[in-house]
Amino acid sequence: MKKLLSTKYSTGAFNTEALLLRFVFGGAMMYHGYGKLVGFGGMKDTFMNFLGLGSSISLALVVFAEFFCALFLVLGLFTRFAAIALIICMAVAFFMAHKGVIFGEHGGEMALLYLGAFTTLLLSWARKNQCR
Repeated sequence: MKKLLSTKYSTGAFNTEALLLRFVFGGAMMYHGYGKLVGFGGMKDTFMNFLGLGSSISLALVVFAEFFCALFLVLGLFTRFAAIALIICMAVAFFMAHKGVIFGEHGGEMALLYLGAFTTLLLSWARKNQCR
């Protein structure tokens, strides 16, 4: 019990927690992005047009972030870059596509959870490297 309430942590515990976060949220995001990757042809004309880039380019950027950057995150490659791309993607999904609504029929609670998880990964990784 004393160990659970302690504010001290070991490097092994920190690395295990980061690995678990990367695997769970990266794997779930890969699954989410895989649907867009497979259905790209049917979605490219109806997808949200972000910043006037066109719906096909917007969808390609989302597929890159949700599938490939999530894969990088799971593998531990380019972790900061992948986390930043996923944070941007989830921020756009939450604030633009779901209009900042958390709950409801078209709520963005999952986008908000992913946004929080990827931001936590980015900030904890930066904090870990700063403390070395």
